Amino acid sequence: MTAGTIVLLLSLLLGLQPITTDLYLPALPALTSSFGAPMAQAQLTLTALLLAFGVSQLVWGPLSDRFGRKPILLTGLGAYVLAGVGSTLAPSMMALIVWRAVQGAAMGAAVMCARAIVRDLYAPTQGARVMSKALSGLGVIALLSAPLGGLLTEVFNWRAAMLVLALFGALCLGLIASRFEETLQQQNPKAMQITTLLATWKLILRHPTFLAFSALSAASYGGLFTFLATSSFVFMNVLGLSKTGYGALMALNSLVYVAGTFLCRHWLPRFGVRRAVKWAGMLSLAGGTLMAVPSLMGVQNIWAILPAQLLFMMGHGVHQPCGQSGAVGPFPQAAGAASAMNGFLMMLVAFAMGSWLGTHMDGSVKPLTLGVWFWTAWIALSAWTLVQKYGEPTLCRNQTA
Repeated sequence: MTAGTIVLLLSLLLGLQPITTDLYLPALPALTSSFGAPMAQAQLTLTALLLAFGVSQLVWGPLSDRFGRKPILLTGLGAYVLAGVGSTLAPSMMALIVWRAVQGAAMGAAVMCARAIVRDLYAPTQGARVMSKALSGLGVIALLSAPLGGLLTEVFNWRAAMLVLALFGALCLGLIASRFEETLQQQNPKAMQITTLLATWKLILRHPTFLAFSALSAASYGGLFTFLATSSFVFMNVLGLSKTGYGALMALNSLVYVAGTFLCRHWLPRFGVRRAVKWAGMLSLAGGTLMAVPSLMGVQNIWAILPAQLLFMMGHGVHQPCGQSGAVGPFPQAAGAASAMNGFLMMLVAFAMGSWLGTHMDGSVKPLTLGVWFWTAWIALSAWTLVQKYGEPTLCRNQTA
């Protein structure tokens, strides 16, 4: 595979995550009304997807170390397409929640394999640069997702947005089947044995570099998830923004994220991973603070939130490529298991936050603003302490799987 093909495929695989979440965010209020369901159940269509996404990676990761990346990608993408069709035809909110959980589990195979492929092919520092390129592609997909979702919901209904997800999954499936070449150099026949698996997870969870970068990526994703889970209700129901306006706002959010990935590639050769993350931590904390303080003073308008959110997204564009590649870096022979554990921890944070938000949406902007502020504090703490101390990538020589 050429370098361009690798980046394209990685962008599509990683892009499954934002398109699966962002495309239907403008449809959430309409979806809730369509089924006559409470807001908490609508939130479950997102939190169930993300919980299944996180847990499934713990299975997909060792499977990919055992059988290779391509068989797992084909299986996962096939299931994703099926779940997309099921979501489109769902007759009730409960059926939709079930199909979205299946879709999340299938999505786990694609995203986990993408992170593992980066470690299969590149050393940690180069991997961060390649990951930032792939996440630029992810940002473009995210940029288009919310406006497209808003347009589809406005012109047709929420089911049209779900159908587009099935079509996107089918595109990814076709490209992986025809263009992807296996990147795992040596399969591990013991990767799925329970004793081997437990020993591998123990080794990964005790490695300080993995913990440092996982803390960073999980906190950064926690902030993003808080915004995604609350933004459609806050901006449309509380602040009165139209579906089209909300889609444009989300597109701007994604555009700044893409700019952040470019900033990451600019900083990495000049400052290295640790200093890049350190500077990005300042952007994140500044954004969270500038967002929270006006809301605590009773200010509720778009311009009190949006500029601060864009600062957060700029930092997010640095933290995610550095955090995801840095967490997997010490484990070249267990990249699937390490990628899976990193993804699981991110989704565990998202599920916990989603569960809290489901009972604390109070008709104000505070669940969004204070939630993001909370996570930016953890981002800064991780970036300025753990990553500075343990962020130098070193190989783990005693890998079990």
